[in-house]
Amino acid sequence: MTTSIYVELWDTNPTHANEAIDAVMAEMHHVDDVMSDFKPDSELSRINEHAAQHPVVVSRELYDLIKLSTHYSQITDGAFDITMESVWRLYDFRRHIHPTDAQIEALLPTIGWRQLILDDRHHSVAFARPGMAIGLGGIAKGYVVDRSIDILKAMGIRHALVTAGGDTRILGDRRGRPWMVAIRDPWDLSKLVTMVPVTNEAISTSGDYYRGFVQNGVLYDHIISPFTGHSAQLVRSASVIAPTATQTDGMSKTAFVLGPAKTLAIIDSMPQYDAIFVCPDGRVVYSKGMEPPPGAPPPAPAAESPLALRGSAAGQ
Repeated sequence: MTTSIYVELWDTNPTHANEAIDAVMAEMHHVDDVMSDFKPDSELSRINEHAAQHPVVVSRELYDLIKLSTHYSQITDGAFDITMESVWRLYDFRRHIHPTDAQIEALLPTIGWRQLILDDRHHSVAFARPGMAIGLGGIAKGYVVDRSIDILKAMGIRHALVTAGGDTRILGDRRGRPWMVAIRDPWDLSKLVTMVPVTNEAISTSGDYYRGFVQNGVLYDHIISPFTGHSAQLVRSASVIAPTATQTDGMSKTAFVLGPAKTLAIIDSMPQYDAIFVCPDGRVVYSKGMEPPPGAPPPAPAAESPLALRGSAAGQ
């Protein structure tokens, strides 16, 4: 998944604890084998190669996640869209390569989640036009974090944390207290904007500082708007809290595309969600459930928090 994986758990039996961590890592590899667009033999790669010619039958697991992604496309008015992969491929952030405006314009018609043809009966996926491609980088890590927590629960684990990049889900508490998750300062990653107490929930943080480059004074960030094909920069950092990491992963990119006001309107309409956004002008805005009391200082970092120390929450 081109990202770091972090697992922490409590167990009275060291052998069982290691078996639980091994089970999590096995699931991570399994999902990567199915959903990676870097592996030519993955199910996702098979869709991208053939779905413009004919429907491609896939596993129920992959089909259900693709179908779920369209739910987030619908509630965000298209700001979250897995079909933007065709344009995203034009960028090479490691080598500091970006497409021309003409290249983007040529592929914009291939973006649009409504151009996915999904067959619930046969679990098949087809594309309505040539040139389309899908990528699950915006939701698959959250999904596999949730699967990992399910595995740990089934093995009797009651206190754990699983992180894949910027997507984290927490099971139980941490020694009788909430886990403290760091929200980093986009202008200075050695500093924190705030710490968020989390118990039995998920949190995903996306930031424009994670993967990108500056060229001729222009920031090219890895979060791309499906509407324009260019980097989406209406916030600098977005953290979303919800019961599952699939939910938070699918929503944390939206603020970059829609901006804080429109995204908060969506978040505030869903009782299980909360969010914290850091804006380009330095403002920190909160959803209704996260707003601090007037004049209250930000919570102090917890020295024992592995997320504060290792920065595991400051990911994609």
